[in-house]
Amino acid sequence: MINTSNNYHLTPLLKYKTNVKTVYLPTMYQRIESPQNSTIKQLFQLREKSRIRKKEARFIIEGLQEIQLALEAGYELTHVYVCIDIITIENFLNTFKKWVTYFQIIEISTEVYQKLAYRATTEGVIATSKTKTNSLSKLYLNDNPLILVAEAPEKPGNIGALLRTADAANIDAVLIANPKTDLYNPNIIRSSVGCVFTNNIATGSTSEIISFLKEKKINIYSAILQSATPYYIQNYTKPTAIVVGTEHNGLSELWRKSSSQNIIIPMSGSVDSMNVSVAAGILIFEAKRQRGF
Repeated sequence: MINTSNNYHLTPLLKYKTNVKTVYLPTMYQRIESPQNSTIKQLFQLREKSRIRKKEARFIIEGLQEIQLALEAGYELTHVYVCIDIITIENFLNTFKKWVTYFQIIEISTEVYQKLAYRATTEGVIATSKTKTNSLSKLYLNDNPLILVAEAPEKPGNIGALLRTADAANIDAVLIANPKTDLYNPNIIRSSVGCVFTNNIATGSTSEIISFLKEKKINIYSAILQSATPYYIQNYTKPTAIVVGTEHNGLSELWRKSSSQNIIIPMSGSVDSMNVSVAAGILIFEAKRQRGF
């Protein structure tokens, strides 16, 4: 039921007759026009600062696809900010008709939208959502999982690419060890094109994740140069975790000691490393090939 108490009101601007029923959308403000509005200033801080996201346990999502994926993944959106100069109410409702009564909708001006938006190509919708805990204790796995582990990834672009690769392969989980960037950084959401929502993700320290994998009897294949064998001669058809590190630092010594087998991708060029998301893609899709895709 829509809240019609004194805290909210129904604005005629956000009334649209669909082919099913007339929908009245609850909103806290009829319109926010100024980027200097206190709510907009708070949202800008939420976008820019990890400590604010952590303190408030909420984050910003930009883009129609990303917001839809978050909703489908069960994220709890609190507010959606709509710029009707960019997206019409009809298009907005057609996109979110399943969810329009789940969150509060606030109209914003183009000037406000441009302050909050990251993208050059805009779609007119920004949302705020509550975060998830992403803890190992909440992670559900089947009996024969295929998992990607990334240790200490820092660049949002690399994390986003890893998550897109994991989504493309439809693997069972992505574990991030010793994360250097929070998952809800807008650049990760953007570079992953929303795959931060489609993947089963957990974070923890390297030692916590190794203990978790060993407890679950999951074989650990670490991409490390030392004492390694070519990746394509290994058997990934049993419970498997493929572990990758950063291009600059590689994996920590703890992974080498804890690995079931260290693996290497043979290379013929002048350098001895490649982008971490490319390496992860090669290893993951070999595992998928062995499992019959």
